[in-house]
Amino acid sequence: MVLLVAVAVVLAATTAVATAELGAAMVQRQRAQTAADAAALAGLDGGAAAAARLASRNGGRMVAFVERASIVTVTVRVGDAVAVASASDGP
Repeated sequence: MVLLVAVAVVLAATTAVATAELGAAMVQRQRAQTAADAAALAGLDGGAAAAARLASRNGGRMVAFVERASIVTVTVRVGDAVAVASASDGP
């Protein structure tokens, strides 16, 4: 009986840790996407410098900036999460 309880406790603890790690990864991914969205919009008017500032203010680090015609695409990293966003001032 004691062995069964011990196995159940270990299983519950493992599940709790895995759930917490998954939740943290999801939060990081969302933060990265938010920072990338903001950086792409800022990059439309202010270029790469403005995009990098907005990525940083949102807890990220801009790792790529591409501007083609009226479309800006940025890649932002927050922790282990990477997100890409594009913005355009055209239709």
